[in-house]
Amino acid sequence: MSEHYRIEKDSMGEVKVPVQALYGAETQRALNNVAISGIPMPESFIRSLGLIKAAAAKANRQLGMLDGKLADAIYAAALCIGDGEHLEQFPVDVFQTGSGTSTNMNVNEVIAKLAGEQLSRDVHPNDHVNCSQSSNDVIPTAIHVSANLALENQLLPALHRLQVVISVREDELTDQIKTGRTHLMDALPISFAQELSGWRAQLMLAEERIVDTRERLCQLAQGGTAIGTGVNAAPNFGSLFARYLTDITGLVFTPAENLFAAISSQDTAVELSGQLKTLAVALIKIANDLRWMNSGPLSGLGEISIKALQPGSSIMPGKVNPVVPEAVAMAAAQVIGNDATVTIAGQSGNFQLNVMLPVIAYNLLQSITLLANSCTALAETAIADFVVNPETIGKNLERNPILVTALNREIGYSMAADIANRAYQEKRPILDVAKEMTGLDQAYLAQLLDPKNLV
Repeated sequence: MSEHYRIEKDSMGEVKVPVQALYGAETQRALNNVAISGIPMPESFIRSLGLIKAAAAKANRQLGMLDGKLADAIYAAALCIGDGEHLEQFPVDVFQTGSGTSTNMNVNEVIAKLAGEQLSRDVHPNDHVNCSQSSNDVIPTAIHVSANLALENQLLPALHRLQVVISVREDELTDQIKTGRTHLMDALPISFAQELSGWRAQLMLAEERIVDTRERLCQLAQGGTAIGTGVNAAPNFGSLFARYLTDITGLVFTPAENLFAAISSQDTAVELSGQLKTLAVALIKIANDLRWMNSGPLSGLGEISIKALQPGSSIMPGKVNPVVPEAVAMAAAQVIGNDATVTIAGQSGNFQLNVMLPVIAYNLLQSITLLANSCTALAETAIADFVVNPETIGKNLERNPILVTALNREIGYSMAADIANRAYQEKRPILDVAKEMTGLDQAYLAQLLDPKNLV
């Protein structure tokens, strides 16, 4: 052993491990053999593995698979990982063995080292920390647990906050009428409140879809061990484990109805990714609406002014860009790409095991984080304080030729079209042209063409 390394042994022999590392031989082999991206597994995934190991230690203690002191030491060490300690000790690349065995063993080895230091004795990463478990049920369980916790703590609160902010703006902007647009062309009037209510409804439906998926996300593979048969685990290990994990996390988990499906497929992860993609699509729509309404300030629509956050050009002084909507659109595009990856990975359930588990976890958790942060950014720095420009929307509205739609029942479509074309060509208000061409009473025309009566 040199001054920088110690010798660790596993089933394949001896390995040099950095002397300060808490992990052991199997982690080091993964680092030596697979260095694809330099991206480690997400913090939230590692922390979820800590919670899983803690719940497993509790179940093993009750089942008599581990003695009390050993189980308690493993439980305490695992909770340290669950609390986010020692994160630097988990360097294994996302792109590793498809079962995630390297990450499972990384966590087992670190917990074994910490528990061993507490007990002043050897604690085995396989025999003790991994007791009644396999990477094949631990990693799918960690995907469900980490995604569920991320939804609970990150995305759903942020998504709810965005809906609340939009609702507040609806109340504030009820009386602000603007030109509606279809095909990016002038259409019938709409109130800002109505337009924003469409955004809010999209987000509400996205939330409902995600919440519905969580029912299946709470069903865990744990207890199936290697292929779903539960070899080397007690028959009631999975149910005990779920009960203890529920106590630890505050979320209600249960064993999957069919452990073979839970280990060999990742259909629930694919489902959740699809729901996240749908939310991403909604955020892109909202972000682009904001960008269009903010465009200008002189030659664009100029209907609103988003708060200026930073200079928009390295060469054009005074230029300010819609930073947040653009950032959100890019983040949402990444989520859509992540969904394609999760979809491909979900197809890799060959016989009794899916072999793209780490990349599913990475993309799913990244999508949740991106969407949560995007919702917060939109709510707080784009929607909460944008300012409506009433002069611009009023001027555009009175000259909107599509207002003649309100006259269809009085004068017919053809004459209404003639009025619209003439008003557009002469750049005159619809009301003035309609009075000249129809002979209808001006007060009656004004009532028919009043945008407030058309929304």
